[in-house]
Amino acid sequence: MLCAIALFVIIMAVILLVVERIPRAPRWVLVLAFLGPAMLAIGFGLVYPALLTIRSSFYDRTGQELVGFDNYVRAFSDSSFQQILLNTLMWTLVVPVVSTLVGLTYAVLVDRTRFEKFAKTLMFMPMAISMVGASIIWKFMYEYRDVLVGVPLDKQPPQIGLLNQVLLWLGLEPQQFLLHGPWNNLFLMIVMIWIQSGFAMTILSAAIKAIPDSTVEAARLDGVNGLQLFWHITIPSVRPATVVVLTTIAMGTLKVFDIVRTMTGGNFGTGVIANEFYTQSFRQNNQGLGAALAVILFLFVIPLVVYNVRQMRKTEEVR
Repeated sequence: MLCAIALFVIIMAVILLVVERIPRAPRWVLVLAFLGPAMLAIGFGLVYPALLTIRSSFYDRTGQELVGFDNYVRAFSDSSFQQILLNTLMWTLVVPVVSTLVGLTYAVLVDRTRFEKFAKTLMFMPMAISMVGASIIWKFMYEYRDVLVGVPLDKQPPQIGLLNQVLLWLGLEPQQFLLHGPWNNLFLMIVMIWIQSGFAMTILSAAIKAIPDSTVEAARLDGVNGLQLFWHITIPSVRPATVVVLTTIAMGTLKVFDIVRTMTGGNFGTGVIANEFYTQSFRQNNQGLGAALAVILFLFVIPLVVYNVRQMRKTEEVR
């Protein structure tokens, strides 16, 4: 890493020294000097691999025989892959909406309270944990220990998982949360929601604080109560930020891999596109199908990226 950084600094220094010594250098030379290295890095690190992946998606598992759209047909027609696409769609719909709702509600409730900073710190802390770390934490939360046959529930040995221990305290049977579909997908989504709610709260809290005090005071003078203030003043005012939060979380959710890989490995009906791409490419050695899944995921993400960029530009124009 240090060698790569040093090489980059040396190359940039040489380029700038050369450009500086050219008398009255044309504008295109200056643009090329500053943008050229970055464009080369993007082309070599992103564009070239993307083109190779698209090419591989039209070949068989060995990458030798051209099979056309067969990999795409299988990805959309095979029942197991249809389940994977459906799971990915569920993640993309549920996680952004619930995370945004939780973040917005929390931001409104703690806004301008005495413990606001502390409350926001607690909410934001999961963002500092890696996806794998959060997955391990929640896997322990869902941990299941077999119930002893013939022993009353109140006499059973303690459960390792907190949630199952709570069920025992309530006199209920412990559950294997990660084994039974489709609910196991929702239990995996909770991990992502737990992480992303802090992000949503941070962005939306900043948007709430940007609402002019005069607007709030005028609404209160008109006799608006707290709930009406939330629906008619807060939500319309933070709409641009809400759209950005929704699309940003949706993009991250579409590419979810760590949580599924760590907690279930994509088994028990919990597979998603990113995890299946990894499985097909590196476990099943099916390069063509893995590449096709990567391209499908890329195509799903593009509209969200374009929409997000447009919304951010509109927000900047309004400001």
